[in-house]
This record gives sequence, C-alpha cells and structure tokens, in this order.
Amino acid sequence: MRKYFGTDGIRRIANTELTPELVYKVAKAGAYVLSKHLNHAPTILIGRDTRLSGTLIESAMTAGFLSYGANVKLLGVIPTPAVAYLTKKMKADASVVISASHNTFEFNGVKYFSNLGMKISDEIEEEIEEVMESGKLEELTAVHDKIGVAEYREDLSEEYIYFFRKIFDETIENNLKDNFVVGLDVANGATYKVAEKVFSKLGIKYKIINNNPDGININHNCGSTHLENLTQFVKDNNLSLGIAYDGDGDRCLAVDENGMLVDGDMILAIFAKYFKEKGKLSKDTLVATIMSNLGLNKFSKNNDINFEQTKVGDRYVLERMLKEGYNLGGEQSGHIIMLDYNPTGDGILTSLMLIQILLEKNISLSKLCDIITIYPQVLINAKINNSKKEELRDDKEINNYITNLENEFKGNGRVVVRASGTEPLIRVMIEGENIEYITEKANSLAKLIEQKLN
Repeated sequence: MRKYFGTDGIRRIANTELTPELVYKVAKAGAYVLSKHLNHAPTILIGRDTRLSGTLIESAMTAGFLSYGANVKLLGVIPTPAVAYLTKKMKADASVVISASHNTFEFNGVKYFSNLGMKISDEIEEEIEEVMESGKLEELTAVHDKIGVAEYREDLSEEYIYFFRKIFDETIENNLKDNFVVGLDVANGATYKVAEKVFSKLGIKYKIINNNPDGININHNCGSTHLENLTQFVKDNNLSLGIAYDGDGDRCLAVDENGMLVDGDMILAIFAKYFKEKGKLSKDTLVATIMSNLGLNKFSKNNDINFEQTKVGDRYVLERMLKEGYNLGGEQSGHIIMLDYNPTGDGILTSLMLIQILLEKNISLSKLCDIITIYPQVLINAKINNSKKEELRDDKEINNYITNLENEFKGNGRVVVRASGTEPLIRVMIEGENIEYITEKANSLAKLIEQKLN
C-alpha cells in the first residue's frame, strides 16, 4: 500500500500534512525517478492553482528539483491540462501541478506528469516512494555548476490559448449567433485568467462569475462542485448555457438554458454520438468508470457504441484508452478525455467542444440531452477511521447488505461502494428508479459502514 500517493497524486492539508519538507523529498525523488535514463539535466515544468499555500509548495518543490540538478520553468497559475499540454509541446522531461483540484483551500496537492503529458502510473509513484524511504536522497545532490536553475515562464500560457484557436477558430466562428451567450463559473481557480482569454479570442460572448481569487475562495460555493449560483445566473440572464470548471481546470460540468444540470455522463453521451456521426469515435467505443450512470450504459447500447468501464479515477480511464486505442472517455464528475487533442481531462477543451456541437447543430442544450435518460443516483460519504479502509471488503454484514439490495433491483439499479483515495471516507453510490427509496437505502448503508469501520 502506498504511503503518500493516492488516486490523484498526493493531497493533504498544506503546511501541516503536506509540509515543505515532504514536498522537497517528493521533488528530489521524483526528479530522479522520472529522469534517471536521461543523458542531460532534466527540465521540469511547475504549474499551480490559486490556493494560498501554492507559492509555499511551489518554493519547496523548486528547491527539491534544483538541489537534484534539474532545471525548472515556473508557469504560475495555470490549469492542470495546460501543464500537461505544455509538457509535451515544450519537450520537457516531466512536470508537476500543485493543486488539490475540487477540495477547499486548506488542502493542496502534488501531481506528476510524464514527458508525454500524462499522469504517471501507480508503478512510478511507488518507485518515487521507495526512493523517498530508502535513505538515498542525500546522494541525489547536485554540486557546484550542476545545481539547477529556475525561470519564470508565465508567458507560455499563450501557447495553450493558441492550441484552442487552432482547433475551434474556424468551426465556432462560422456558426456563432448574436444571441448565443455563455455563463462561465471559473471557481476562483486556475482557469480564472485563461478561460476569459480563450473565449475572447474565439469571439464567444460570455458572462463570468467567481473570477476573483483571494487564495482562500477557490471552490468555495462555486465551480463544478457547487452549481447553484451558476444555475441561477444562467436563468437570471437568459443565457444559452452555463459552464463550470473546478479549481484546477481539468473538469467541466454544464447547466442547460433552463438551469438543469448536464453532468459528465451526459456530456460523454453527446460527444460519443457526435464523434460517431463524424466517423471519429475510435473503434466505436466509449470508456467510463464504474460510477457512471446506468443511463450511459443503456444509451451506448441503443446507439451501437461499445461501452467499457474501469475503476474510479481518470488515470484508469486513460490507461484503458491507451491500451486499447480508444479516443473518448471520462467520468461523471466532468473529467472528459479526448485523446486526439490532450492526454488528460481538460475543462476548457470540453466546454468548447460542447459549444461547437450546439452551434453546429443549431440546437439548445436541453434538446441535445434528450439522447440519454439518467437514472436517479444518490452518493453518500461515510466517514470512517482511515486505518480501517482495508476492512471494507471483508466485512460480511456490509457485503450481505449490498448483495441483498442488488438482488432487489433485478438489473434496474446498482450499488457501488468504494474507499476514497484521498480522504477518510467510504463512498456509497446507489442508483435506481425511485429516488426516495435509494436515498433511504444509501443512508442506511452509510450508517452501517460508519458503525463497523470506526
């Protein structure tokens, strides 16, 4: 079992759990593992979101890299997918994003990307941990003229903006209408500057909220995890749709012109049908996780699209896509991976693709969503003792409860119970036709789990 890395890098309370000392070690060990086969001093990019602790973690990370002998390019506040794109574009040897994604400001995190712009594998994370624990870090110290150099390269965000212009400039411009206006919620996070620049360059009219980060308001009642304000904003301003990103910009959710939620499963269905119509859906296959709605499975069957599911985490979706040669996958939470464009979830890319489809088809988002029927789904977090997570799979009472409930559904519902990779929680998801019934059962199961695992 890994000591530091979870399902999405390392994520902890900044400066008490994610200390500068720990970050320094992660940087030194990571630089070594990710560049040990190079015959030159590695170049590593660092990007961050708007959290108060961002510069603290960035400083410790930079010190670790420079001490090993790596050179660093500091990108400043920039979305996670921009770092992934620039890593490959600039032919860097690796990169790091300092962010805790959708979590509140007191958390921060470290995510590594390889030279291909992809999140590193579980195996590489384990190797980094081995080096951290081996006592060899002191040996990985550059001396004299081998010490690394850091430079600020916030200007590189322009390369990311140009990336979108190359893809969408012509297609969106040819179909824009005067009454088409988008609501943007940038979550006081990493997209707060870039998103406006992209939409302006493409000529898309927009109204923006939650674009004044102060270090502590990232994700606070805003962004893709809190859509209430955006919903009201869209309705109050008669907007064509609303777009919400998360704190680091790798997720995108939407609300239609009536203020109704359009989640990642619905976006995946829209994209899969569109790509298939264009002959661009690789192997006619869509990849999602076990948390995807039953409705996405049924949509796929109805549209002759192969549907594959992985365990939770966009990295596992990507792994399946790479292994089998698929080009579309994602999560209900809004991580959408379009491998023909970027090897990670990209909120701005997702929103622009959705806008392109709407404009091209000259249709409202609510009408576009008619292609999929979403089953009611309830997600409850059971708070548990973190040291007892492993006991979940062997607890007979919990497993019997789940089995009996699944038998009741007879194929028209599901129960998914899994441990969070980043928090002391067991996530209970129940899906079915009756919202009151599944809510009652989800709460009962969550209470049982809390009783047994605390």
